[in-house]
Parts: sequence; structure tokens; C-alpha cells
Amino acid sequence: MKKHSLIVILLLSVFCLSCDKKSHTEKPNIIIINIDDLGWKDVSYMGSDYYKTPHIDSLSKSGIVFTNGYAASANCAPSRACLMTGKWTPRHGIYTVGSSKRGKSKYRELIPTKNTTTLSKEQTVLPEVLSQNGYITCHAGKWHLSNDPLEYGFDINIAGGHNGHPTSYYPPYGNVYLENSGEENLTDLIMQNVLSFIDSVNQPFFLNYAPYAVHTPIQPIDSLLPKYKDKLSKNGQNNARYATMIENLDRNIGLLISELKNRKLLGNTLIIFTSDNGGLYGITKQYPLRAGKGSYYEGGIRVPFFFVWEGRIAINSKSNFPISNLDIFPTILESVGIDKHTYGSDGMNLLSVLQGEVIETDRPLYWHFPIYLQAYKVSDNENRDSLFRTRPGSVIRYGKWKLHYYFEDDEIELYDLDKDISERNDLSQENIEKTEELMTYLRKWWEETNAPIPKELNPDYEY
Repeated sequence: MKKHSLIVILLLSVFCLSCDKKSHTEKPNIIIINIDDLGWKDVSYMGSDYYKTPHIDSLSKSGIVFTNGYAASANCAPSRACLMTGKWTPRHGIYTVGSSKRGKSKYRELIPTKNTTTLSKEQTVLPEVLSQNGYITCHAGKWHLSNDPLEYGFDINIAGGHNGHPTSYYPPYGNVYLENSGEENLTDLIMQNVLSFIDSVNQPFFLNYAPYAVHTPIQPIDSLLPKYKDKLSKNGQNNARYATMIENLDRNIGLLISELKNRKLLGNTLIIFTSDNGGLYGITKQYPLRAGKGSYYEGGIRVPFFFVWEGRIAINSKSNFPISNLDIFPTILESVGIDKHTYGSDGMNLLSVLQGEVIETDRPLYWHFPIYLQAYKVSDNENRDSLFRTRPGSVIRYGKWKLHYYFEDDEIELYDLDKDISERNDLSQENIEKTEELMTYLRKWWEETNAPIPKELNPDYEY
């Protein structure tokens, strides 16, 4: 079922050569680059003084960078489900990876909402829609939503399954199947297969490039280690092993862009670059953002995010308009001429924003996590408490304001992100009017999405 790599690509190339080559100019190719666990400041174009990402930096200058770009969830599986469906988490029920009862039971006051681990086939997903509209679709890397992405509209699957990360980035990779010579780093091998796919197609294509990097295990590229071992950073970034994984990922993205240029495809390709959640605090830090992956402070959900489309998006442009990876679904549909209203996305079509129009709207963004997620490192974190990155609750961002609400104790935190991007100064008691306004929006959203609210007390909880 997962034997996908070069054999499938070569077979497919025979089919593609018979396609009408004129169709290649009628619709743009679509590439989503969705990196795993890449933090907001884990790229140098966003201000890192430690990591080296020259190819990503160069690509970002070819389009529009969103400084307020968000993942729709703070960890892998729910974020990817939101991207693929364009739906808020209560719509598909994927809130975390595995069990929603993560962390010791005696510390959990409530019984959390049961988690869904496999995306329902009743959900309409992006590759399915594009496949029905003349696109050949390829998934490469981390899927994490089911055992087989081929059952969700992809024509080709390169190394994707239900696993959230590889056992190893070096052969035999453990839980990732991909034909290899016994020497290739997994990130390199996935890109080799991606390049073979691009070299074979002669019709509009959709590529969901989602490498397992830079998720754990942190396994360095040894040849790159010396340049980072004595390097200093003002942002608290100092993990040389992790830095080599980022640099190697960047190199592979450079190969992808070179292939598009060589095949003269870059001018007719919409490229979306983002990450599925914030960087893993304990491995990397995102100062001035607070916390990291799994937390709903900014460090866990704000991510690098940009769009490139030659001739359609101005180069070297920047926007502070808040967006979410929910917006990818309707934006892609609009860009290829598909009626997005047919699919009921919760996201916003960003095409006018991408093309420089001023949008007179301050739409709210929401996050819902009726679950528990234990801390990655109890002794090193910036969470609300040291035991959990996430306790059950919801978050709303509306304009410059961000409100956190917690189901256990009805506690509220309110932050002015324009003045306090680090989320250190809680204004919920000072600005009661704004707190009540945002809570009104949040309660209405719970009702509209039928969001589950955990209320049942846990008998194992130790008060």
C-alpha cells in the first residue's frame, strides 16, 4: 500500500507524458511546504541569529511574508487535519496526538474530551478536491492522519503513514518505508523522490511536501556540526544538532526550487510555506514569544508563513494581517477557480490580501483544546504551570487582543499583543469590558461549532 517511491513515479510519468501539455498553463501548480515543528524564529528571515536558512530566506523574498501567521493547533495531527479540511478542530475532532489524557491522572481535574486519531473519510480534503479538478496529487513525508494518504485523494505517497516521526533519520528509518541504498538521510531521500515526481509530470500538480524534519529525534548532519558548536545567539538558540537539521532541510528546499526553475515551472506555481506548530521548547526557543509546541501561548502556534506566486504576488512584501493554516484550503481553491463555498471551509480566502488589497476586517481566530498535554520538560518551560503544556481550554485572537480561557477553574488571561507579544502582562482584570467582549465571541463560537466542553470531574484528581 505504501510502495510509492521511484517505481510509482516512473510508472506515472508514462501516463503524464500522454497528457495535454497545454493544460499545464491553464492552472497553477500548487506546492505546500509544511515543515514539522519549525518555530517562528527558527528561520533567519524571521530574525534568527543562529540558524542558517539562505534558500528559505531567498524564497520568502519572492512573495509575501505574514508576521502574524498561525497554525490552527499547537501540535502536529490536529494542525494537519485543519489544513487539509479547512475546518476548526471541533469539526473533525482531532485535538492532539494519541490520547487526550496525557500526563498523570492525579493532576487532571477534568475528564478530557476523547480524541479522534484518524481523519474521517466523510471530511472533504484538499487533495481530493484538486484531484477531481484535473490535478495530479502527491504527498511527500509526514501524513499522520491515517495509515495511507492514497485513500484521501493523493495519487502518489512518498513515505507517508500514521506515524508522527521516524524512528531514525538514518537507514533503515524504522517506521518509515522508503526504498533506499542504505546510506541516505531520510530528509534527503524524500526530496530525491519529490524531484523525480516533478521531473515526470506534464499536467497541473499538487505537492504536499511535509518532511518529517525537524521533528525529533534530533539527529545531526555531522559535517555541519563544527560551524554551530561555538556559535552564540542573543535569542537563546544554541542547539547545534538541531541547527544542522534545519540547514539540511533548507538545502533540500533549495533543490526543490532549482528543479522548478530548471523545468520552467516556477512562474506558474503557487508556493505556500509554513509549519504545523511552534518549535519544541527545550530544543529551540522563539523569543520574544512565550513557550513552544503544545502550548497556546504564541510560541506554540505562531509560525513562519509566506506565499509565493510569480506575477501574482508582489515580491519583498509583508503583511501583519493575522492568518491561519485554515486559510490555505479556500485560498488554493480560489486560486485555481474552484468554488470554495461548495466545501464550507472555516478559513478565509486570502487571494485579495496576497495581491495587496487592504482588507477592512478584523476577523477572530480561535483555538480549542479540551484535552491535557503533559510538559516536555518540567524543569524548563514557560507554560502556565510546569506539569502541562496544555490544560483544557480555548483561545481567541481578535485584532490585537488575545484571550485564554481555562475550563478547570474558569480562569481568564487577556493580552494586548501589540504591546505584549510575550504574553506576560495579564489585563483581564484591568480591561473587563474587552474580556467580556471576547468571551461573548468565544461562547458564540462554541455554540456554532458544537465544541465539546469538558465538565466531568476526574475521580483520580488529588485536590
